[in-house]
Amino acid sequence: MDDAPLGAAKSDTSCTASKPFGKDRMTPTPRDFLANERTFLAYVRTALSFIAFGFIVARFALFAREISILERVSEARTATVSTTLGVAMTVAGIIVAVYGAWRYIAQDRALRSGTEGAMSGRGATVTAAAVVVFGAIIAIDLLRLR
Repeated sequence: MDDAPLGAAKSDTSCTASKPFGKDRMTPTPRDFLANERTFLAYVRTALSFIAFGFIVARFALFAREISILERVSEARTATVSTTLGVAMTVAGIIVAVYGAWRYIAQDRALRSGTEGAMSGRGATVTAAAVVVFGAIIAIDLLRLR
């Protein structure tokens, strides 16, 4: 009978994460490769979301133009902002897709060779900085539209 509380995680001594990389590290299991594939698919979903949302934002310029015709106001700034942000989001989606493929290949090679394939601190910092800059640009532009 197991004495662990209901819902508590059970310790699994066969888990590859419990052993450090090195001489005594176990060989990668199918679970490791499948986790790598799931992570890659998450990158693909994120990239497609960026691309689709970028398309929608860029097409907002068409909607803004129709409204400006009805309201008889100038819509040049809204169209430019929508198109620029839409293109930027689409490019960001392309970058995420390429980065995800690169990470998948690097992690797969690391798993097969038995080395550590974790993201470097620099890579995480650059990624976070890019998200912060992109978010700040959008926030500033939205504040100017008020």
